[in-house]
Amino acid sequence: MKLPLSVRRGDPMIWFTGSALGTCLLMIAGLIGIVLTNGLGFFWPKSLVEVTLKDGSRFLGEPIQRQAIPKPGTPEHLEHYRIQLKLGNRDLLGYDFKWIDEADIVSRRQPTDAFYVERREYGPLLGSPVVLKEGEQVVAEGAAVWAALQPLVAKAERDRAAIERIEKDGIGEINFRIEQQRLALKRIEYREKQGGGKLGAERAEAARIVAEQEERYRVKQEALDKVLADAATTYVTFRAADGAEKELRTLDIFRIYPANELGVAGRAAIYASRIWEFMSADPRESNTEGGIFPAIFGTVMMVILMSLLAVPFGVLAALYLREYAKQGLAVRVVRIAVNNLAGVPSIVFGVFGLGFFVYFVGGGIDQVFFPEGLPTPTYGTGGILWASLTLALLTVPVVIVASEEALAAVPRSMREASIATGATKFQTILHVVLPAAAPGILTGLILAMARGAGEVAPLMITGVVKLAPELPLDGFFPFFHPDRKFMHLGFHIYDVGFQSPNVEAAMPMVYTTTIFLLLIIVALNLTAIVVRNRLRRKYQTSAF
Repeated sequence: MKLPLSVRRGDPMIWFTGSALGTCLLMIAGLIGIVLTNGLGFFWPKSLVEVTLKDGSRFLGEPIQRQAIPKPGTPEHLEHYRIQLKLGNRDLLGYDFKWIDEADIVSRRQPTDAFYVERREYGPLLGSPVVLKEGEQVVAEGAAVWAALQPLVAKAERDRAAIERIEKDGIGEINFRIEQQRLALKRIEYREKQGGGKLGAERAEAARIVAEQEERYRVKQEALDKVLADAATTYVTFRAADGAEKELRTLDIFRIYPANELGVAGRAAIYASRIWEFMSADPRESNTEGGIFPAIFGTVMMVILMSLLAVPFGVLAALYLREYAKQGLAVRVVRIAVNNLAGVPSIVFGVFGLGFFVYFVGGGIDQVFFPEGLPTPTYGTGGILWASLTLALLTVPVVIVASEEALAAVPRSMREASIATGATKFQTILHVVLPAAAPGILTGLILAMARGAGEVAPLMITGVVKLAPELPLDGFFPFFHPDRKFMHLGFHIYDVGFQSPNVEAAMPMVYTTTIFLLLIIVALNLTAIVVRNRLRRKYQTSAF
């Protein structure tokens, strides 16, 4: 039986593959849409609803969702509905969310005196301000509290910034200097035990510096105590919907607004300030509130380090395999091994990184260069350097394969023309082959960055932590500290989504953090793509 011409031409396969591509694109778009909807919507300030139930109890909260009540096997199955309210007030109620049957609701209203308070701990506080005190003196009561409270909230923000400057830039630097001198004293003791003689002068100098830093610490601590004493004198009492009252320091209030009195402009301003805080602030409340700046910084820095380590070795390996190695059984075996490495589970690389880089290399560095710090390890524990090296090993096979294909795509005529003009093989590779293959090599870099930025399993055992108060890069010499642990957006998503003590309240943070991880990957990839396209236009002979 003769098949139709369209079938013989392969038209059904074209439609099949095109449909598969369209389906995949729709699935990806849907996934991104779900993440964006749940993530970006989290920052928009919503109105508060107060419901009164048949038993007389009242609850004030944000409506989160409404769903039919399942009662399988009964006539009432999916006939009635319930709503979920985000109540906040965890310290007063013991929980953040509550499901309420609509049949039990007697009345609903949006009280004008309902305020949404973002504070230091226990999640948001929802209620009405009752009284504002400075010490024991009443400053304002009732409706007058809001007007008197606004400048105090602004002052609290300035006070927290001043406290942070003293703690990080002042006391943090002093503690860093004292720790350096403590290690210097241990180094002196170690040298004396090894027969280095008496080092009394060095010991006295280290002791002098420690005493000087301790005096600076005392001065800074007095300044910090003064700021805290001045800032912690005003208190505001809020009354919840059930009548319970909570007294709160104004210093602990990060943001407050009348949720049901805001216009579109006011909500947009709060929305923008929340996004900025999320990008620029440190996390708080077990990573479920505040910002993710340390995680953003750690992710970008780790990807850059990984790229700087993986690309040179990957390109050099591809150059040797393609340009110098004699093609034969050994080279074929190496290529097979490289291709197989690209499929090895990432956790295997993590275990290798822990054993080789952390324990063997890092432990060896501690034995040779930091013996005075033992048994406390300096490099013999997880850090951003070892995590970057582990991911570099993970992504090197991708770079090797892409680079070798790019080198193979450079026409042989270009090599022969260069050698015919008197250039050596090294000069030909350096000035002709590599520039022409650069777009393809950058393709390998793009693939490596995309994979490396999203990996979490190897990082969990080579340096990433839940909270890193000190960044790997700071203003203290030597400025870059490769031994420090770091935060990562991928691990932050895992920690908030699956290890948080309050998973339901932290779920919006999972979506918002995912958005920023996607944005960082896209930004890094776009940068490499722009460079690649410029090189492609310059060297049209590249097959990529």
